[in-house]
Amino acid sequence: MSQKNSPDFPNQSPPNDAYVHLDDFEWQPFPEEFSEGGIRWKLLHVSPESGSWAAIYDCPAGSSFNAHVHLGPGEYFLTKGKMEVRGGNDEGGATATGRSYGYEPCNAQHDKTYFVEDSEFYMTFQGPLKFIDDEGNAIAVVGWEESQGLWLEQIGAA
Repeated sequence: MSQKNSPDFPNQSPPNDAYVHLDDFEWQPFPEEFSEGGIRWKLLHVSPESGSWAAIYDCPAGSSFNAHVHLGPGEYFLTKGKMEVRGGNDEGGATATGRSYGYEPCNAQHDKTYFVEDSEFYMTFQGPLKFIDDEGNAIAVVGWEESQGLWLEQIGAA
């Protein structure tokens, strides 16, 4: 079903569609309690039966995601830009550059994911993210259900 044919989601993608054309719906701001610097996102799919969800992110130079732990594994594809994961190469992590793939194992902790230049990446999450404070305490746990709720709220469909 095309999102353009859905009266409930005009020009927006319902996150359970099997096919999504990225130009058919608008970027939404990613919550500031989980990021800095104006990151935007598009929720592409949620899968309640498997607990997975997929999204694409637009990350301006200098932006970052706050500290978090992957409670399930995830895979990303950096389509453009440059991102420092777990401190980048200089701090024992990885520096990904445009058109690269990465895998995040279960329990991978990121104190900061920093975007050196304007970047865009797609990610599939096989479980929730736990956002944490400086002491490692949970601030929020965000999985498919929370992502879907936020997305629907942002596009005015909730």
